[in-house]
Amino acid sequence: MASTPARSAAPPAALDDAAIARLAKALGHPARVRIVRLLLERTQCIGGDIVAEVGLAQSTVSEHLRILKAAGVISGEIERPRVCYALAPAAVQPLLALLQAIAVHDARLDAACCS
Repeated sequence: MASTPARSAAPPAALDDAAIARLAKALGHPARVRIVRLLLERTQCIGGDIVAEVGLAQSTVSEHLRILKAAGVISGEIERPRVCYALAPAAVQPLLALLQAIAVHDARLDAACCS
């Protein structure tokens, strides 16, 4: 009997599919990816600075920030009269774990599975 190639371990079963989908959806727009990249460059960022850097209308940026915050990707702290935003790295761990599992997955077909 031929040995089959070892498959990589599946991502932890504790991962919540809905949470992963929410994270992926929140990161699924170029403007939101740009905002995350800006926050990677800084420890925190004031909303007005984000608007200036992204180059979109304030209301549009506010909506993107709301979506990222609702998904837990960022946090926002009110420091009147402004809001300071920062990344929330722990929140993206489920998505990261899934992407890492995909990256190391052995995609070779098991010869026995298709015969």
